[in-house]
Amino acid sequence: MISWKDKKEFWIAGARIADPAAKKIRSGCLLVRKGAIAEIAWQKEVDTDLPVLDAAGMLLAPGFVDVHAHLREPGHEEKETVATGTAAAAAGGYTAVCCMANTDPVVDDPSVVEYIRCRAAEADNCRVYPIAALTKGLGGEVISEYRLLRDAGAVALSDDGRWVENSRTMRTALEYAGMFDLPVVSHCEDHRLTANAQMHEGFQSTRLGLKGWPAAAEEIAVDRDVRLAELTGSRLHLAHLSTAGSVKILKAAKRAGVRVTAEVTPHHLTMDDSMLETYDRNLKVNPPLRGGTDIAALRAALRDGTIDCIATDHAPHTEIDKQVEFNYAPPGMIGLQTAFALLHTELVLTGELELVDLVRLLTLGPAETLGLPGGRLQAGDPADLVLIDTDEEWVFEKEAILSLSRNTPLVGRRFTGRVQGIFLEGNWRSVILDG
Repeated sequence: MISWKDKKEFWIAGARIADPAAKKIRSGCLLVRKGAIAEIAWQKEVDTDLPVLDAAGMLLAPGFVDVHAHLREPGHEEKETVATGTAAAAAGGYTAVCCMANTDPVVDDPSVVEYIRCRAAEADNCRVYPIAALTKGLGGEVISEYRLLRDAGAVALSDDGRWVENSRTMRTALEYAGMFDLPVVSHCEDHRLTANAQMHEGFQSTRLGLKGWPAAAEEIAVDRDVRLAELTGSRLHLAHLSTAGSVKILKAAKRAGVRVTAEVTPHHLTMDDSMLETYDRNLKVNPPLRGGTDIAALRAALRDGTIDCIATDHAPHTEIDKQVEFNYAPPGMIGLQTAFALLHTELVLTGELELVDLVRLLTLGPAETLGLPGGRLQAGDPADLVLIDTDEEWVFEKEAILSLSRNTPLVGRRFTGRVQGIFLEGNWRSVILDG
């Protein structure tokens, strides 16, 4: 039997369609033709001779875009590969992922950018946009060759995991990146204040006997980088914002017209430092889980538009990496597969965030932040879409993890809302549905 899946032209009918640009969710039907969005009809049914996917009860949206993930390849294939990381991304509803430069070798040479793009094309799970190193070897001193990296396919520049401490180097990097309109993604952390730190500095760190990581370590770095962005007029993107003080600096900078954007992670929005009383190494992240005041500020910043997008900071580590004393465990958790379900359960169903706003923060917001294609429903654009059952209750089982690593505190967690699959240029990748 020939179904819609075998056709180059078919309708997706009966779904609620989330349009992040219009900030609306409406019933509609969407026509896919030769891998592109051909038409959207704002009606529940369509009279047609073409094959039809009955998506009644589902939510159809642009495919999610993640501007911050670690795919670990090349160099750390025991943690993740481009193929396994993008498989997890697709299962989480992502049709595009930006991968960070802290691989081995570091992404500071065009050949490494090209290698990652080749691996992504072979895997064919979702689009992959490499982010190249801001400085050679992530050393923080010698500027990389931005034009060559851009021409090879890099979409942004970052020494993620390391803050460029030398202010003169950072100024030069912003000025040079500005010549090519490449965004600079800053990991804001004053390392002299976080040496040997294990968790957010506060009551819980004192109670648990773990060295504290002060909020000021992030805020000092945010303040300096925002001032340099203002000085140079270049594009600055702040990675994984985590404190109320950073939000305050960001808001003032935007009000002053500085070209700055910011992201926040699902775990910084939904988990706090009190959870570390179990000493679960999967809850150790960089920056650390903060307290309730910071979480409230981050959520408010999402609602009022101060923070532009949600990014996973998907950071795979092997079980051996994490099966050590808390002080020796590397920071990071995986998150591509659970981001939507976690945020829908914790923020949308509790009334903290509208569903259409969550979709916007996972699609149009990140795409516009780094100037990437996608994130919107527009005739002629590639049919990169996600289909979601927002009512399905399910449990995240360890066996269902597609990432090569398992470092997540969410195993066994019950969620409401599940990605059923994605369309990548109109081609269906099923997670659940087989129709």
